[in-house]
Amino acid sequence: MSQGIHAVAMDLNKTIRDLRNELEKLNEVIASLEQFQSTGTLPAPRRRGRKSMPEEERKVVAERMKRYWAGRRQEKGATG
Repeated sequence: MSQGIHAVAMDLNKTIRDLRNELEKLNEVIASLEQFQSTGTLPAPRRRGRKSMPEEERKVVAERMKRYWAGRRQEKGATG
């Protein structure tokens, strides 16, 4: 019986954590709307995902990947 109570407590903890995350998102949206109401402009959206890469670094990566794939094609040709 104690396992059932433990499982319910874990589910409640997860639910509470999910609700807090949702509340944080809602608070951000409310703050954005309040800013829009007072200034007429929305804040810039938060960027998610990959960082941008400078052009020079992008070229270095591109050259490295060209060498990598050339080596893979050569390796495949020797074994295939």
